Amino acid sequence: MDQDSPVEVVRRFCRAWSDLDVDALAAFFSDDAVYHNIPIDPVVGRAAIRDFVAGFTAGAEQVEFQVRHVAADGDVVLTERVDVFVMGGRRIELPVMGTFEVRDGRITAWRDYFDLQQFTSQMATEETAAGS
Repeated sequence: MDQDSPVEVVRRFCRAWSDLDVDALAAFFSDDAVYHNIPIDPVVGRAAIRDFVAGFTAGAEQVEFQVRHVAADGDVVLTERVDVFVMGGRRIELPVMGTFEVRDGRITAWRDYFDLQQFTSQMATEETAAGS
C-alpha cells in the first residue's frame, strides 16, 4: 500500500467493500485510525473499526461503494459516493460524502457524512417488508 497515492488507496478501499472481507478492509487502516460516521460516535483503532464493520455488514449479502467523484489535496481525499447494501434481498442506497486522511499508505481517519434517517427509513422499510 505504501507506494500508492492517497487517492489510489481510497479507490482500492472502496472497491474492496464488494468482497465483504472485514480483515482485508481493516488492513487499510493504521493502528490508531479513527472512523467517524458523523451522525454517530467515532470508532478508534484498527481492531475496533474491524469489529464495527463486521457488525454492520453481518446481514449484508452485498455491498458496493459507487464512487461518483474524487478530489484530493495532499493526504486528504474526498469521495462523493452512493453506498449500496443488499440485505434480505432488498437494495438500500445511501448517498455519502466521505473524507479520508491517508499517511504512509494507510487510512488514518475516515469521516462519512450522510443522512442517518435516510438509511434507517430504508432499513425500516426492509424490516416491514420482511415481516409481511
